[in-house]
Amino acid sequence: MSRWLNSFQPFGVLLLRLVLGFAMVIHGWPKVIPPGGIHGGHALVAIDRYVHYIAGLGLPPWLAYVSAFTEFVGGMCLIAGLFTRFFSFLVAINMVVAIVLVCMHTGYFSSEYPIALVAVALMLVFAGPGKAALDRKIGFS
Repeated sequence: MSRWLNSFQPFGVLLLRLVLGFAMVIHGWPKVIPPGGIHGGHALVAIDRYVHYIAGLGLPPWLAYVSAFTEFVGGMCLIAGLFTRFFSFLVAINMVVAIVLVCMHTGYFSSEYPIALVAVALMLVFAGPGKAALDRKIGFS
């Protein structure tokens, strides 16, 4: 039975990569794209707002750009399976910072989701992108 279940491991890794990627894109979208889209004259209002939020936490403002890039672009790369281990590692760090600086003050129940995302990200760091990834196609993993 375990041999039969082992044959599904590539699908499990693909599922985890897609779930983490979509979660990151969804959470990164409002940090990069302003409400109503980028058609108006205020295309950078969303990232500016996020920079002020991060600076309010006592972190250097440039980390807001790293965080938004990790969530939005990293999420898209995870969906495609491109640089999977690198972006999974960045997501894990990003989520640990979110847990420590944002969620921990409100209790465990607000930390459950970021903790689960850290676990998925670390699993992808250790397991790799899986067979259905661009990393495999270009020989990166």
